[in-house]
Amino acid sequence: MSALQSETWLKYFPEWVPHRLDYADTTILDCYDNNLAKNPDKTATNFFGRTQTYAEVDRQVRRAAAGLKAFGVRPGDRVAILLPNCPQHLIAFYAVVKLGAIVVEHNPLYTAHELEHPFQDHGARIAICWDKAAGMLEQLRSSTPLETIISVDMTQAMPAVQRAALKLPVPKLRKLRNKITAEAPNTVPWEALVGSAIGGDGNDIVSPADITTESIALILYTSGTTGAPKGAQLSHGNLMANVIQGKYWVPNLGEQKEVFLAALPFFHAYGMTFLVLEGVYVGAEIVMLPSPDMKLIMKVMKKYQPTWIPGVPTLYEKIIEAALEHNVDISCVRAAFSGASSLPVSTVEKWETLTGGRLVEGYGLTECSPIVTGNPMTANRRPGYIGVPFPDTLVRIANPDNLDDTMPDGTEGEVLVKGPQVFHGYLNQPEATAESFHDGWYRTGDVGVMEEDGFVRLVARIKEIIITGGFNVYPGEVEEVLLEHPDVEQCAVVGMPRDDGSETVCAAITLAEGAAMDPEGLKEYCRQQLTRYKVPRAFYHFEELPADQLGKIRRREVQEQLIARYRS
Repeated sequence: MSALQSETWLKYFPEWVPHRLDYADTTILDCYDNNLAKNPDKTATNFFGRTQTYAEVDRQVRRAAAGLKAFGVRPGDRVAILLPNCPQHLIAFYAVVKLGAIVVEHNPLYTAHELEHPFQDHGARIAICWDKAAGMLEQLRSSTPLETIISVDMTQAMPAVQRAALKLPVPKLRKLRNKITAEAPNTVPWEALVGSAIGGDGNDIVSPADITTESIALILYTSGTTGAPKGAQLSHGNLMANVIQGKYWVPNLGEQKEVFLAALPFFHAYGMTFLVLEGVYVGAEIVMLPSPDMKLIMKVMKKYQPTWIPGVPTLYEKIIEAALEHNVDISCVRAAFSGASSLPVSTVEKWETLTGGRLVEGYGLTECSPIVTGNPMTANRRPGYIGVPFPDTLVRIANPDNLDDTMPDGTEGEVLVKGPQVFHGYLNQPEATAESFHDGWYRTGDVGVMEEDGFVRLVARIKEIIITGGFNVYPGEVEEVLLEHPDVEQCAVVGMPRDDGSETVCAAITLAEGAAMDPEGLKEYCRQQLTRYKVPRAFYHFEELPADQLGKIRRREVQEQLIARYRS
């Protein structure tokens, strides 16, 4: 009997993890209301030391919901959010959900070029954005359904002393202020949205009675190596299933005071589920950082002592280095869960020595809300593996040439997934949705192996997504930008492996006749249309790129050649 047939991995579940969970038809609204009733006076948010209780947050959520309703937001409407981690982000998310509307999360650092297609696709008329992104969004008004831009000045959520300091005519402080806030003309300030003039105090806001676990709550854009990004539709049930699975996976989560370090971005599936949603589910204090700055993180470690840190390998490495360098005690962290790229064994050993807690690796995808597998938070965790399926989750290794066939244990094939966290399909993309499923199984596009005991190991990524610093970079998107440059004849964008398990974005190019290699010029060109983490760090000249008989460039061969060049 195969590992899949026997679900042999269940024997590795710790005693605190049930083999089957009761999700009780819980929606995000239920999660929010239950926590508010239970923990109104608990600290909910902490931003540079300024805190709000759950009751105080709720007053802001209701006011924001009332303001959005006054602007015409109705159940099922889509509202875009483009914010760094800050209290306004969490409040905006729950305000939209409270109205029965759908949140569409975007990276606030994206360019208008990157966002034009998604905004045309989801059709949001209202966007709540970082004031520094308002000028960029202004460009979308003429080409997309976007009408109203609500701008957020993050400094308004800081303590009064810090806000006053940022106004001082000191060059260093002025530079800092310009880095985190900007003028946003032709927008509605957040303070006006939550003020009494637009929607009132929101005490009369009642959520629609017909919101169920099947109702879509969140849309996140993702794509493979080709084509435009697709909007993955995640329902209340998908998200809450993953939240509940995660709660039981982590020992004693929520059974004592929890302080979550929110360094992962909320606009990412991982940060949204395991900080914004999980935090409210267990009544945690969510310490928010607009960026994973190590000076800020060390201050948080010393002053607020986080108990839970979801993250990526590079984040844990940097925390370890900073803690050792500055002699900061991080033994407050009871548990940490790593995703997005492979977790080096050395990182685990150093982390667990310093914290005394567990750091385990898992695996997920945006379409799965996002977590599919995790290593047990016990001595049974297995370095180099992405763990075992979460409760109520099935993983099947299929024959790539015939997906009906399950590969024998220990043999590689395509990773297929079933579970309550698997999404409801892509927005406006019935064909892409149909292609992403086979007989009810979601096709991850990744190649993996399931051992006889149910542990899963990833072998390769069919989709060739590059993972850098925990963020996905889609080669096709970067290549499309590069091919518009007059000097570039052909190109292939690939990831070069780094010691921390992440990858460096690199571009191999052939030049147009008469053109000269200009890496810095190409970088600057890319920066105008792409977020910085997508911009290739290095450019390599090729006389000819390896291609198949149809002329399609073989990225895998390009990567192998670049690795060989680097080693030589």
